Amino acid sequence: MGPERRAVLLLLGLALAGQGIRVWWDRPDTAPGGLVLLPPDSTQPLAAQRQRSMALDRPLGQGEKIDLDKASVDDIARLPRVGRTLAKTIKADRDAHGAFGSLEGLDRVPGVGSGLLAVLAPHAVFSGRPTIEPSVTHRTTVNINAADSAAFERLAGIGPYMAGRIVAYRNRHGSFGSVDDLLKVGGIGPATLAKVRESLALQ
Repeated sequence: MGPERRAVLLLLGLALAGQGIRVWWDRPDTAPGGLVLLPPDSTQPLAAQRQRSMALDRPLGQGEKIDLDKASVDDIARLPRVGRTLAKTIKADRDAHGAFGSLEGLDRVPGVGSGLLAVLAPHAVFSGRPTIEPSVTHRTTVNINAADSAAFERLAGIGPYMAGRIVAYRNRHGSFGSVDDLLKVGGIGPATLAKVRESLALQ
């Protein structure tokens, strides 16, 4: 064997020996080249997402009801025909305007209409008291074809967001032909319209 070949083999041997010493130093109970299995990390985002998915897929038990004046987004999303997006909208409205208090109060949330309220009725409860909102006196009427957002806001159950939607709908589609045409505005359902009907005028 020539000197060059002996030198190459010597260098390889030293490299392997150095690697073995380093592994043994870090993990003395592990043989060089052995596999080390790390414990699972329960804090990984994937695990959290799996737990959330399992919670959302968990159907309501027999007789189980969701308190919409207290429930989290995840619990609200378990209700029939309520996805996570609408659940976030419901909670955001509750945080901004206070407890719903009833199905009629829930009707103020954009995207919740009479059809969904009928589906939710057997599964929803309300532990809070409804927020008292300023209303227009019976002597005052609001002309739905001329009123601005501020006038609509004074109606019971109509906040700044919904008032803006009414005016925007009227600007886009023209004058309302009847008071019932307000139902065409997204977010206004029969319960909300019933609250304000006596305060509305069509001129």
